[in-house]
Amino acid sequence: MERLQKAIASSGITSRRKAEDLIKNGKVKVNGHVITEMGTKVSPKDIIEVDGNIISKEEKEYYLLNKPRGYITSSSDEKGRKTVMELISTKSRIYPVGRLDYDTTGALLLTNDGTFANIMTHPNHSIDKVYLAKLEGILKKEAIDRLKKGIELDGKTVKATRVKLKKVDSEKETCIVEITIHEGINHQVKRMFEKVGYPVSKLKRQRVGIFTLEGLNSGEYRKCTLKEVQIVYSYKEKKNYPNG
Repeated sequence: MERLQKAIASSGITSRRKAEDLIKNGKVKVNGHVITEMGTKVSPKDIIEVDGNIISKEEKEYYLLNKPRGYITSSSDEKGRKTVMELISTKSRIYPVGRLDYDTTGALLLTNDGTFANIMTHPNHSIDKVYLAKLEGILKKEAIDRLKKGIELDGKTVKATRVKLKKVDSEKETCIVEITIHEGINHQVKRMFEKVGYPVSKLKRQRVGIFTLEGLNSGEYRKCTLKEVQIVYSYKEKKNYPNG
């Protein structure tokens, strides 16, 4: 049994909030009867109608995209900018899991499974987010120590769990750094490096949890495997969230 508004949202026709509005406005029937009570629960055998149309549960879909530069992480954009939704061919009502900035590239998950998305984004689950950042300047040990100790952003202390200097260009005074974080504050990696005096000129997410970019060129995507989805769900069951 599940709440009626959740069952409607699971069909993919609308969000849970809009489903609640439809129920309140008498637009929903269960087994031929109009339902306006928000706490109503339904079973898979119940027939649900929304505005006269019988709904069915939407099949869950899971995608991993290698996001290119110049796309926003959103389902739509009022400014008419390109969105990541344009890169994936599906009729399902999928949405991005977390977000990457307009000019940030790399690993981005998309799904229509709210539980999966919550497992991957909830801070208590400590899912690794691994980035490669090109910095202006050559990162010093003092800055690395400060990143690991914690940087205050938006009134909250965020930390890098790992920081590794990968490449140094002494002539251009730049470097490539791999950094791993668990949180997902807006523009977090760029802001963390700026706080210690190193502006980011390029940023790419190499991995999120178990999902890597292996085999995916920029702009390409693939369906997540059943095994990968099962692994993510196992985090929830075991309350144990491995990352690699």
